[in-house]
Amino acid sequence: MNYPPITITFLGTGTSSGVPMIACDCPVCLSADPRDKRLRSSILVASAATTLVVDTGPDFRQQMLTHDVKKLDAVVLTHSHKDHIAGLDDVRAYNYFQQRAMDVYATEATQRRVEQEFDYAFSAIKIAGVPLINLNRIDETTPFMVGDLLTDPIPVWHMRMPVLGFRFGSFTYITDANRIDEASKAKIRGSEVLVLNALRHEPHVSHFSLKEALALADELEIPQTYFTHLSHQMGFHSAIEATLPPGRNLAYDGLKISL
Repeated sequence: MNYPPITITFLGTGTSSGVPMIACDCPVCLSADPRDKRLRSSILVASAATTLVVDTGPDFRQQMLTHDVKKLDAVVLTHSHKDHIAGLDDVRAYNYFQQRAMDVYATEATQRRVEQEFDYAFSAIKIAGVPLINLNRIDETTPFMVGDLLTDPIPVWHMRMPVLGFRFGSFTYITDANRIDEASKAKIRGSEVLVLNALRHEPHVSHFSLKEALALADELEIPQTYFTHLSHQMGFHSAIEATLPPGRNLAYDGLKISL
């Protein structure tokens, strides 16, 4: 199929604590460079007809206001950790203005966690002001449509936890991973742009380090790779950017890509 033109906006590029981190006085957290201010990781994917977000972390409301997102068709969730779902309650505003429930796409395991975390939204007894959420179950291998956007799940591993990345045409987004099986690598190959998590320089039990993420981007022969889910331990944006090879860049909040 011919994929529609899309624009990707990085709503957040930070790890679970964000940057700056609460109570931290390290040089990165005190940086005046706006590229060193990182909300929790999320992207907005928009065609002419459809707008969706991947993950609704604790900063979801702020991100929607910052980017003046008046219309939102769906939420697509990578997994159930708090820094990826905690802001889901704020779809209430879209319920009100769009006069419909918000479609949320997630695996069965992630759906169960959403139903637990936001149990009041799924209660048989409805009270005023609760978010209206329409859960759509997806699996790890079957592409699905969100409006005119074909969304292809890519299973990856966050230590022992299965997490989904997603491919939209020639764009692939992967966060919270430290291992990718060969079958999933095959689904990523051929992407023009890859977004990959890179927590810090030192190895981590459940996230790629920058060195590991660089090696994977080269292995998959991706022309342009952006690194996200960055902690303050990564260092200054400007300093790290100066060390990266062509086609390899740190993402930053507000970055837009058009494909």
